[in-house]
Amino acid sequence: MVFLIFMVYPIIESLYLSFTSTQGTSSEWIGLENFKNILTDGLFWKSLSNVFIILLVQVPLMLILGTLLAVILNSKFLKAKALFRLMIFLPVLIDLVTYSIVFSIIFHEQYGIMNYLLGVLHIDPIQWFSDPFWSKVLIIIAVTWRWTGYNTIILLAGLSAVDDSLYESAEVDGASKFTQFFKITIPMLKPILLFCGILSTIGTIQLFTEPSLLTNGGPNNATNTPVMYLYQFGFQSFQFGYASAAAYIITIIVGIISFFQIKLSKGGEI
Repeated sequence: MVFLIFMVYPIIESLYLSFTSTQGTSSEWIGLENFKNILTDGLFWKSLSNVFIILLVQVPLMLILGTLLAVILNSKFLKAKALFRLMIFLPVLIDLVTYSIVFSIIFHEQYGIMNYLLGVLHIDPIQWFSDPFWSKVLIIIAVTWRWTGYNTIILLAGLSAVDDSLYESAEVDGASKFTQFFKITIPMLKPILLFCGILSTIGTIQLFTEPSLLTNGGPNNATNTPVMYLYQFGFQSFQFGYASAAAYIITIIVGIISFFQIKLSKGGEI
């Protein structure tokens, strides 16, 4: 019953709303009009292109960093492993709003420590919030900082399950650490990397807090995202039918991307 009330009913209700013009308490059936308007709205495609640019850079970068950190944390020669694992995972425990505010202070164009350090190095200050390119870079930095540790712990769990005898046999055969990493570590982690890649892709497409608090979607909608687009119509303009249609379009996009990720990786098989 709880599942029906809190999961099934909202899905069915939002699906119905997507075919209506619902604003406040008034509702009118309009069929596919909402979907047509969204798919012909340049702002929606702009928000989608923004998030895809961020995704194509941030997700691979985060998975590479996460894999390297997992290998380091799994090393037999590393001391105080528990402490380092906690430090790596700590950003995940920090509240989204709190860390976004801290980043806005650090990267402040006039008074931020980042531009101050660039000035010390005689480098021109970067317009983190008013330049379309650097505003995307700021979002990538923020999201990567927060979620790399999360993926690192998942990858570390997968790495811990790899049989040490594989590495011992490779050493006997004269394989270098570099060869072991690409011939043993990466293939054995492939299912975990696929899992992390899908989760990270979904999370990036659903970006809201960072661009909302750091750049407010600007400048000139350069960091606007599909979820921000949905929020603007659903909770600022109260066009719930339009917002519901946008939610279903985003869900379909996520499903298609996840499907191709699985197919291209052959389901994560080694």
